[in-house]
Amino acid sequence: MAQEAQIVTRIAPSPTGYMHIGTARTALFNWLYARGRGGKFVLRIEDTDRARSTPEATQAILDGMAWLGLDYDGEAVSQFARADRHRLVALDMLAKGHAYKCFSTQDEIAAFRDAAKAEGRSTLFLSPWRDRDDHPDAPYVIRLKAPRDGQTIITDQVQGDVTIQNATLDDMILLRSDGTPTYMHAVVVDDHDMGVTHVIRGDDHLNNAARQIQIYRAMGWPEPVWAHIPLIHGEDGKKLSKRHGATGVMEYAEMGIPAAAMRNYLARLGWSHGDDELFTDAQALDWFDLSGIGKSPARLDMKKLGNVAGWHIANAEDADLVAQIAQYLDITGRDALSQVQQDGLTRAMYCLKDRAKSLPELLDKGRFVLENRPLNYDEKAVNTLDPVSRGILRELTAQLQNASWTRDTLEGVLNAAAVSHGLKFGKLAGPLRAALSGRTVSPSVFDMMLVIGREETLARLTEAASLGD
Repeated sequence: MAQEAQIVTRIAPSPTGYMHIGTARTALFNWLYARGRGGKFVLRIEDTDRARSTPEATQAILDGMAWLGLDYDGEAVSQFARADRHRLVALDMLAKGHAYKCFSTQDEIAAFRDAAKAEGRSTLFLSPWRDRDDHPDAPYVIRLKAPRDGQTIITDQVQGDVTIQNATLDDMILLRSDGTPTYMHAVVVDDHDMGVTHVIRGDDHLNNAARQIQIYRAMGWPEPVWAHIPLIHGEDGKKLSKRHGATGVMEYAEMGIPAAAMRNYLARLGWSHGDDELFTDAQALDWFDLSGIGKSPARLDMKKLGNVAGWHIANAEDADLVAQIAQYLDITGRDALSQVQQDGLTRAMYCLKDRAKSLPELLDKGRFVLENRPLNYDEKAVNTLDPVSRGILRELTAQLQNASWTRDTLEGVLNAAAVSHGLKFGKLAGPLRAALSGRTVSPSVFDMMLVIGREETLARLTEAASLGD
């Protein structure tokens, strides 16, 4: 029995300044499909457009892949660097009669189209040089000799069988007059040479597949499995654009969305596994299949993304969240946390991650353990610390000096203090929050006291009790 060939998928973005969220979703689908089957996942930078391709734009793609945690096999491949190989294949096709030299000028092509438009016929350019060999000494392009009759059927794992009439396909250019290859030609050569078995990409490339199939057939190369996935739309159902919010993947990194949550959310953006909305990488790798991809465009939903992020934060290891926060601070150019701050945040994480939906929220909730005395009290906190409240804090400071530092004991001391002053505990909790965190919104006072410890708790109560003195 023949051994089944290894699956190889790829992501082939063009460096345009940032990594689009749609490209990130396509990369994820390819990564899941290959990695879940023990296959290879490769990265190719399609940098043939030299005007738009810069080292900075390429780095933006690499940064996006790294943040998403999508590892690829080998080094990233530059399409531009393979131009000689693309040229050789085009010349081979020319020699075999599957391509031809076209000497038509841009003015002649424009005149052909203008006349066709005026006469109400197709403006698809039909080169007069397709079957001629009386070649002038003039610049020329090399065009594919595409079939004029019949039809091309794309067997697509998402779209089903898609039939394209060959009469609607032009003889696309393989090599320009300066000898440089076109993107449409280079893609096929690169996919073949890199052993790509499955081309999973946006359905805006569906018509390209019909033209690219002709190159595979002309060269006698095996066709890959095609899977053209619907694009991502905004919440209003229109094609995703800047007006819908963030379109670059690193914008989500800068928002502090955990990468694991982004992978989960993007996986569900156009693919489903029953009713499962929240899942781990291991589950996604096990479940992902092309049959689960829908035909309709997916809609970006920021509220749902927040819910997914909240689930991942709540279920993450505390130390891992602190590491993610360190990465977030680096990405956003903010000061790194000291080791003492990281240790404190790790101790506090159990009482921070409930209901937090982003890494900045964790930082904000954890401010009480990140700041040093004297605390920077906000206006509401200052107003909470009135003379009566400060008097109670002085009493508590004395009562807590020798108390056992456990939750049960602390609850007993604080509840007894509230009763002795005829207060419900909620009335006492406000000044305590202000004293311990400098704010009126924080984790529970018991959690804060346990996290910062006896010495720091007493110091903060003393500091708050002396305000206004």
